[in-house]
Amino acid sequence: MTARDDFPLDAVLGFVADLWAVNHAIERTSKRMEAAIGVTAQQRILIRIVGRHPGISPGQLAGILSLDAGTISAAVRRLEERGLFQRRRDPRDKRRYALGLTASGRALDEPKKGTVESAVAAMIAATPPDELANVALFLRRLQGELDAAAASWR
Repeated sequence: MTARDDFPLDAVLGFVADLWAVNHAIERTSKRMEAAIGVTAQQRILIRIVGRHPGISPGQLAGILSLDAGTISAAVRRLEERGLFQRRRDPRDKRRYALGLTASGRALDEPKKGTVESAVAAMIAATPPDELANVALFLRRLQGELDAAAASWR
């Protein structure tokens, strides 16, 4: 018997509680990843994306992740200072930077057990494609609702 059995929640509170539990699990895994491989889950996703798209700009990276450009710039700077990223001026547009991985960054850009993305990969492999498409659509819509809610507080 779980606490949920003793204290039933409606659909909204139950879903928010599930989201909170997932967020907490991601943060726990991220802390373990940092201790074991030297990067957090958030840093690793940046490394994995840049590894797949060398030359991507920080702005493009922010767009992929739906994050503020300032947030990405700070993360990129930290990864550059740690010797995992290299930043070069884009030869086509001197105002832009192109990102790439250093040899140390490339060493971290490989599948690894115990990471957030390995857990996600396992769930994707075990989920029927139509169910996965519905989950992805729901999450994107939820993000839009949350963005709208945040904007309403301004």
